[in-house]
Amino acid sequence: MAFRRRNKSYAFFSQEFLIQNHADIVFSLVIFILIGLMFEATAKTAIVFIQPQYNISTLSSEGEVTLYHYGWKDCATILFYLFITIILHAVVQEYVLDKVNRRLHLSKSKNTKFNESGQLCVFYLVSSIWSLYVLGTEGYLLHPSSLWENYPHVYLRFQVKFFYLTQLAYWLHSIPELYFQKVRKEEIPRQLQYIALYLLHIMAAYLLNLTRVGLVLLFLQYVSELGFHISRLFYFTDENHHKMFDLWAVGFVCTRMVTLTLMFLAVGFGLSRAEDQNLDWEAGNFNTVFIRMTVLFLVCFTQSWLLWKFIRFQLRRWREFRLEQAARKRAATKQNPSRSLKRDSVGHHENGLVKAENGTSPRLKKIKAP
Repeated sequence: MAFRRRNKSYAFFSQEFLIQNHADIVFSLVIFILIGLMFEATAKTAIVFIQPQYNISTLSSEGEVTLYHYGWKDCATILFYLFITIILHAVVQEYVLDKVNRRLHLSKSKNTKFNESGQLCVFYLVSSIWSLYVLGTEGYLLHPSSLWENYPHVYLRFQVKFFYLTQLAYWLHSIPELYFQKVRKEEIPRQLQYIALYLLHIMAAYLLNLTRVGLVLLFLQYVSELGFHISRLFYFTDENHHKMFDLWAVGFVCTRMVTLTLMFLAVGFGLSRAEDQNLDWEAGNFNTVFIRMTVLFLVCFTQSWLLWKFIRFQLRRWREFRLEQAARKRAATKQNPSRSLKRDSVGHHENGLVKAENGTSPRLKKIKAP
């Protein structure tokens, strides 16, 4: 299974060999783990990588239901789906984005941003649809108070836990992809910033048993980011597409406001009314004043930072637009100087007529004979 065209062979275990064949190497590791399911001696170990662990069966009105909680074995599951994500990343890059890049003939810097937006568009689209489906099936949309009632939400359904594990796997896979995709050094700090923020917020929601609120926040964030990256893809195909950025700007500001409102409603007011507000590691209860304030500060600081960056981006874009318009006017004046002279002469003539009507004659310069 080859994901890249091999125009040149490299020495084994060299840097270029690893970059060119990283998807094939990871695919071999996935096959090795799957083969472990076929033997009884290794099946118990292999299943830890593939299936979420820490499940319990409970009786409910729907019958016997299997619920999950988290533990250290989740690291093995995240590692396996990290490998799967690297393979899917290579498939999208090779069979979709590279083919589009050959037709667009973008510069190197635009090519890097185009690949980044293309990969993130696929991820945000799948994750936003998936999170909306989970929110609908779990009943969180029809009953918003369920986001904070009956806290701590230690036991999760399969689809909720699997969603969080795959989210962590995706953002963790983004770190080695910076090396595999040969991202420019100038772009690495910016990408590491949002990767670290996503990992921090998702891990906090997962470990602090705030998975219900985290699902809603992730859905809002992913929809907003999906609009931005779609706008950027259209901009790279045709630089005249600017209206989509305006629509994204409105959605971005609305997302920030809804996120802050939801956090204050769920964490600031909902959890503060709970009867048990003592720290209990075994029960998974982290509903204390200090932790609530820390979570609120983290989310508010992140949203404020994003708004500040957004405002700076819009101001810079407005200045560039003004400078571009001024440059176009100067270029048009240089190309058609006769029009500007005619316009000036007409303007002077009109000023003279106005002064004549007011009873004053326009001044005439004396011309000396040579």
